[in-house]
Amino acid sequence: MSYLKYFIITGTSRGLGESIVKQILDKDHTLFCISRKQNNELKELAFEKGINLYYFSCDLQKSEEIEKVMERIFSSIDFSNAEGIYLVNNAGMIDPIKPIGKASPKELTANMHVNLLAPMLLSSYFIRHTASFSTKKVIVNISSGAANRARHGWTAYSSSKAGIDMFTKSVGFEQETTENPVTMISFSPGVMDTEMQEIIRKTNKEDFIEVDQFIEYNEKGMLRSPDFIAGVILDLIVNQELINGHIYDIKSFL
Repeated sequence: MSYLKYFIITGTSRGLGESIVKQILDKDHTLFCISRKQNNELKELAFEKGINLYYFSCDLQKSEEIEKVMERIFSSIDFSNAEGIYLVNNAGMIDPIKPIGKASPKELTANMHVNLLAPMLLSSYFIRHTASFSTKKVIVNISSGAANRARHGWTAYSSSKAGIDMFTKSVGFEQETTENPVTMISFSPGVMDTEMQEIIRKTNKEDFIEVDQFIEYNEKGMLRSPDFIAGVILDLIVNQELINGHIYDIKSFL
């Protein structure tokens, strides 16, 4: 019997999520991709290689959609041959980049839904539905240096990322006393060359006073490629011994 690894990844339409999927396209892996827009390039790549890749369009701002998608995913997993099951909570949004008071209730709610509540709901479902299985179970939350550093205009983003790190620590602590624990970690990837950085660079200086620093990162080639970061994360979660509840930072791997 061949044993499979199952990967559930959010935010796969571009950036880090897309890079992670490209690097795990393997015949012994089954991939479940979740994003608002489907990534046809990934679907074609998987089809050409004969790899099981399933795409789910889901708006992570809608709790009921998350539940439905996870139900469909978990009904497709054969736990009798699962060597490992991984959830990568990668989807995130930087908006609104503006000081509190300028941000609308709708913008703030969207940010918290995507960056904090969706990973909590996805992880909760994952933990509940894998509780009786002793296979390797890993959840990765994509964090940010912003979790520990206040930036003018990034209040919503920083608060959500600080929340995700505390969520990681808390779940890691809870899982210590369970029979078949899930390992949950956070990973802070540093500055990456993604669409999120483009959004930051286009921000009005009045809303984000450090915008020039981020324009400089790009001009001086200081942004790391999502492919490089994806490789580090995958090597860490598949091949290394993980510390449950730990916040990992890319700086430790350079």
